[in-house]
Amino acid sequence: MLVKELIRRYPDLSALDSVIRKSIDVITETFKADRQLLLCGNGGSAADSEHIATEFLKGFMSKRPLPVSEKEALKKSSASRGTLLAENLQIGFKAIPLTVFAGLNTAFANDVDPALVFAQSVNALGRKGDILFCISTSGNAENVCYAAVTAKAKGLTVIALTGKDGGKLAPLADIAIVCPGETTPDIQERHLPLYHAVCRAVEENLIR
Repeated sequence: MLVKELIRRYPDLSALDSVIRKSIDVITETFKADRQLLLCGNGGSAADSEHIATEFLKGFMSKRPLPVSEKEALKKSSASRGTLLAENLQIGFKAIPLTVFAGLNTAFANDVDPALVFAQSVNALGRKGDILFCISTSGNAENVCYAAVTAKAKGLTVIALTGKDGGKLAPLADIAIVCPGETTPDIQERHLPLYHAVCRAVEENLIR
């Protein structure tokens, strides 16, 4: 229903129906298996990476109350603070934007190679069964492409959210979501509602 509504509002995304649904299914199953979603991108796509992670790490359209067992454990852990935590913490899914590691990223860029900063994070954090969600409006961001190659070598599923013709990134991905548009703003105007629909659908699948 959410994908159908997205396409009703943005008809030029109709050709992406199947890959959007596949992304939803893969992310849902990854979180069900208690695996993690790593995200990367530059500039506006870095901000989108953090935006997507935020929707997964806390309630998006649902408040996601903790299971009773977790609430009771919190209450037992502290008489003074446990109740507040139990009443307010929410279920979160493991989503890590690789853009937030300022110390690591600047150190690796300075000491080794700036094109490999995201690849280093994937190498350190990624495990078989995880997902790397790559965002690049042109599909030609070298640091994102290197991260995708590293992810594939380690057994991660690579999802690419890109634009134009998909650039160098799309062929490296297991699932390539190539949005229409020729300019960065045009493409980003499709990226945001698209990933909102994905986040909402995954949340609905996991929070009943």
